[in-house]
Amino acid sequence: MVNPQVRLDSTSLGAAEKLRGPLEDQLTSALNVAVDKVDDQYDGEDAGQVADDILEHTKAGLHSDIAAAVVPDEDQLRSVAETIVRDNT
Repeated sequence: MVNPQVRLDSTSLGAAEKLRGPLEDQLTSALNVAVDKVDDQYDGEDAGQVADDILEHTKAGLHSDIAAAVVPDEDQLRSVAETIVRDNT
């Protein structure tokens, strides 16, 4: 089971720093729900498709304004996707 966690770069938040913890929690929750869903629905897709599905499901679980601003670390997202593929083959 993969349980990724989101960490925000504090330099990008500026005055919104006080929202960092709750926002990280919301993003992490949406990401983990997406990972569980994609893992449960895995049917032989490659890691690139799995990563795309994780991102799509993560954004679907967020407010549209937050989802529009989500820019994940591609290497970390790919790593999570590769873990799903590896664990399901």
